[in-house]
Amino acid sequence: MITRKRLAAGVCGLLAAMTLALAPTPAGADEPDAKPSPKVELTLDVSGSMRARDIDGQSRMAAAKQAFNEVLDAVPDEVQLGIRTLGANYRGEDRKVGCKDTRQLYPVGPLNRTEAKTAVATLSPTGWTPIGPALLGAADDLKGGDGSRRIVLITDGEDTCAPLDPCQVARDIAAKGIHLTVDTLGLLPDAKTRNQLSCIAEATGGTYTSVQHTKELRDRVHQLVDRAARPVVTPVATEGAQQCAGAPKLKPGLYTDREKFAEHRWYRVDVRPGQELRSSVSIAADRAVNNDYGVLLRASTVHGREIVRGAEAGDGRTDVISSGLRYPKAPSASSDDDGSAPETVCLQVSNSFSAPASVKTDPGLPVELTVDLVDGPDDASDAAFFGLGHGWWLLISLALTGLVAGLLWGWISRWRVTVWRTR
Repeated sequence: MITRKRLAAGVCGLLAAMTLALAPTPAGADEPDAKPSPKVELTLDVSGSMRARDIDGQSRMAAAKQAFNEVLDAVPDEVQLGIRTLGANYRGEDRKVGCKDTRQLYPVGPLNRTEAKTAVATLSPTGWTPIGPALLGAADDLKGGDGSRRIVLITDGEDTCAPLDPCQVARDIAAKGIHLTVDTLGLLPDAKTRNQLSCIAEATGGTYTSVQHTKELRDRVHQLVDRAARPVVTPVATEGAQQCAGAPKLKPGLYTDREKFAEHRWYRVDVRPGQELRSSVSIAADRAVNNDYGVLLRASTVHGREIVRGAEAGDGRTDVISSGLRYPKAPSASSDDDGSAPETVCLQVSNSFSAPASVKTDPGLPVELTVDLVDGPDDASDAAFFGLGHGWWLLISLALTGLVAGLLWGWISRWRVTVWRTR
């Protein structure tokens, strides 16, 4: 009897589970919020120099096609991918025409692998190397949407269409605040090509890679496409003011700006009692600069009284210099639930960069500013618990420690002298 009851209960449970599984799910129920699709455009050099047969016994063009085919097979479904070429169509000697030779081979969107591979298969090394125009075209191809955007530029030589400097084009793209990253790959590059591609990547926060073999090309392109699919924090473009009074008010987050050489920019943050402001700033030298430079991040009241500062100096060995600060605001003595009004803290970002006369200073240097508000420290082991961010507590504690140590040492010395004399 007991066995039959258990069997019946089990059958009923199984039927109930099947009913729930087969029942239609209401629209919108348990569906994750749709994330913006990342966009990637592979921008390939198809100029005449790609005929050279020096990559694993085959031509540079054949190595690129092989790598593309393998990468296209592994593109994540959520990535919208496109392909743009430069130097693929014009075979003549007219430089003006050759420097306009860039077109979109496959539109940015959901990937049809067969169509994309077919389009790549038709490519044949042809003409010039208009990198600057190709970057402008690719940036236009990636317009729209809130997802990450990335250009992967693959070339075996430097731009042949000056005076349109591709490095300056990259800086202009970055200055628009559209958060478009350009990664560059050089196929067996010489020194000039390496310098130019490094400059393009640094200007947009991308990476540069030198490629010697087909496998290296395939693995690196696949890695960059896959990286675009990963969720990342998208910085918010902002513009600091010349004075705190008109500065933008920032909430916790990641922000980007551009700052001219030796400029000061201001931002504002509201800090409530019991909160701690944590902020950091990084400024990148995306072009040639003189050695010996620095960055200052300074927090002050709206009346100009300095609260705390962070500063860092550089000597030309790194391309990015950073500094940060912490400011804990004491809890309010009021017992009201709503607490006291927040304090407006002025954040000043300054730099001491300079550059040779031949270097263009416009647009300004890229700035990345982070702002975070957390619960203030309540642990005595945390230096900020004592208000050391102000500096005064540190000086007072050191002075008192020195005074006590001096008195104690003096007393011990006198006692030793007295004992010595009595003997």
